[in-house]
Amino acid sequence: MVKRIVLLITRLLVGCVFVFSGFVKAIDPLGFTYKMEDYLVAMGPFFEQLTPLAFVASIVLAAVELVIGINYIFGIRLRETTWAAALFMLVMTPLTLWIALDNPVHDCGCFGDALIISNWATFWKNIVISLLIFLIFLFRKSHRTFIGNTTQWVVTAYAFLFSVALSVYCYEHLPILDFRPYSNGSNILKGMEIPEDAEPDSTVTTLTYSKNGINKDFIFPDYPKNDSTWVFVDSKTEVVKKGYEPPIHDFTIDDSYEGDITDIVLANPSYTFLVVAYDFKYADLSKADQLNKVYEFAKNNGYDFYALTASVDEEIEKFKQVTKASYPICLTDKITLKTIVRSNPGLVLIKDATVINKWHLNDIPEFVIPLEESGLSEIPEPEWLKKIAIVTGLFLLGFIILIVLSQRWKKN
Repeated sequence: MVKRIVLLITRLLVGCVFVFSGFVKAIDPLGFTYKMEDYLVAMGPFFEQLTPLAFVASIVLAAVELVIGINYIFGIRLRETTWAAALFMLVMTPLTLWIALDNPVHDCGCFGDALIISNWATFWKNIVISLLIFLIFLFRKSHRTFIGNTTQWVVTAYAFLFSVALSVYCYEHLPILDFRPYSNGSNILKGMEIPEDAEPDSTVTTLTYSKNGINKDFIFPDYPKNDSTWVFVDSKTEVVKKGYEPPIHDFTIDDSYEGDITDIVLANPSYTFLVVAYDFKYADLSKADQLNKVYEFAKNNGYDFYALTASVDEEIEKFKQVTKASYPICLTDKITLKTIVRSNPGLVLIKDATVINKWHLNDIPEFVIPLEESGLSEIPEPEWLKKIAIVTGLFLLGFIILIVLSQRWKKN
């Protein structure tokens, strides 16, 4: 009895962690793809060649995590699920140790943008999860399932396909939950503010000097500044402890004619449309005419309109020729653009530096009447609980249907 209770509590804990981790990745497949690409680039030239596979891998990996979590919560295929979880942690734990030691990426991305923890915290989290999985393995035989073997496999496949479908939906539209600093209602200027009592970066400066042909390193300020026999060679400053970093720290808009117009755009008390395309080379141009219509609408109603990209001049000119775009195109940091909206291109509406709304290329509405008279100018409610309830309800509905059908199949 004690073993069964311990097993129940343990698999629910581990299951919830896996479900949370898989869910936040599944609803933001592009965000997880960008993180995987960062990993592959940091791991060297060989792995960098695999970046074209990152998108598919991100969807599959999120689905695997979600399946493991759901199976643990409902007690499905406990033996196979435990082996899958153990294999998963066998890969991820050494990987997170390497990330913690070398810090090739600032954020591991294990919980997407929903919960950002340090690389060391991620590693120790994986150690605890691994121990709990081992505990489940030891007590697995005390588990009693309420679902038949065949049905368990069907439910496992259903959970996997449900996760994939959720990812595809969020890719074709936008993540149903937005945890990023550019979510609707966020003020960009406030996101860039640094509190007066914020802790700065802690750095160490190493100075290299040479004497009699031998180089020696000194830690500033302890170096032979008054000894002319030492010849300065090099200096290197390293961040040993990251200080406070504002949620938004690389948002700039550079116009080829006017220079930095960031303050001008953010200070505009009226509405401003921003076409966000981190790279025109990979942009979907199938609805470029619709963007041109939005630009005409903006001009006719006195609203500002800019395209933001990190593309090179050649790609910008090619984009203008293909799409007949006549709106101004400005340069912005590539990572910032990827963070603002998960669509290439996407459309963002701001006012007084506040994000009013964002649209995927597939969901750009028809702008007819002035924004002041339209509901499109209102910041939509996030409705997080409602959206989570809908996704959970849809999954449970399919889950129950499968269970009922399996019971009827058995009777027949």
